[in-house]
Amino acid sequence: MHFSRRAFLGTAAATAIFPKLTHAAYAPAPGDWRRFEITTVFALPTGAAADLWVPLPTLDAALWQRPGDVSWTGTAETVDRVATEKAEFLHAEWPAGDALRELIVTATVATRGRSVDLGAPRDVAPLSAEDRARYTAATDLIPTDGIVKATSDRIVEGARDDLETARRIYDWIVTETARNPETRGCGLGDIGSMLAMGDLTGKCADLNALFVGLARAAGLPARDLYGLRVAPSAFGYTSLGAGSDDVTKAQHCRAEVFLSDFGWVPADPADVRKVMLQEDQGDLPLSHPKVVDAREALLGAWEGNWIAYNDGHDIRLPSDDAGPLPFLMYPEARIGDRRLDPLKPADFSYEITARPI
Repeated sequence: MHFSRRAFLGTAAATAIFPKLTHAAYAPAPGDWRRFEITTVFALPTGAAADLWVPLPTLDAALWQRPGDVSWTGTAETVDRVATEKAEFLHAEWPAGDALRELIVTATVATRGRSVDLGAPRDVAPLSAEDRARYTAATDLIPTDGIVKATSDRIVEGARDDLETARRIYDWIVTETARNPETRGCGLGDIGSMLAMGDLTGKCADLNALFVGLARAAGLPARDLYGLRVAPSAFGYTSLGAGSDDVTKAQHCRAEVFLSDFGWVPADPADVRKVMLQEDQGDLPLSHPKVVDAREALLGAWEGNWIAYNDGHDIRLPSDDAGPLPFLMYPEARIGDRRLDPLKPADFSYEITARPI
């Protein structure tokens, strides 16, 4: 099916023009809040009965993300907004037939940069017992025993505190893994298989899940955050931002680790490896200034040009018997018994745009 968001909407809105920025030291910091409008447009194939599940950017983090309004319009027979402990999403259904299957979902989100001074411990409220249990637990693809535990123990042996533990794991990911451009989408995050096979390559959902799993195996609460890049980097890193208002393929997973003297601390070792692979002419060494800057910043800071959907693993979708998803970062759909491939948005027939408001 040929699909055009602009034809669908009946507008002549042009792609936003993003300025080309020169490189500056990568130093994200809290600043002014920026609001973005995220619009996802669907035109599903007709035929058998259809289900559509759309992740919503509703993770609420007082210091760096404030969810806004969510609205939708279209031809679905029913649309339910579903909130679970793990994720929030829309579930739309269409009966069998040849009628148009269209849905437009709009969400607003405010976000800003983050920076935690890891040289200045502070008083932090401890996690609740419930949250600590949740964020140290194993998931289907992130075990915390066996080879994961053994690897974690080897990396953190002798660490004096939880900050040194987290830093050792972060540095190990940066130095021992690699971004694989052939990995589909953002990867799966099957860290047990990665370690067992000795294949420490992948993309953000692999490498940052490895950080989360090794941290949990070391007793540190940690979580993946599944989201979307919505604006360019303010520091001239083309690999660390969206290049236009079309963000259909701009999904990105980040991570956090909870440290007793600092609270939730941002971490994104996967983006350090992305900088090495994609900036300038590519294949940059760890000693390159752009890599050094990114590596120094991305344990403790990140830019506010990204929004988070949720932090859930093993997501079960209503009316779906296919088993749990490892995470919900892409739209999911089913036509009869056929699942559409969320990593082929042109065939799936969806487009996502982001604009500042």
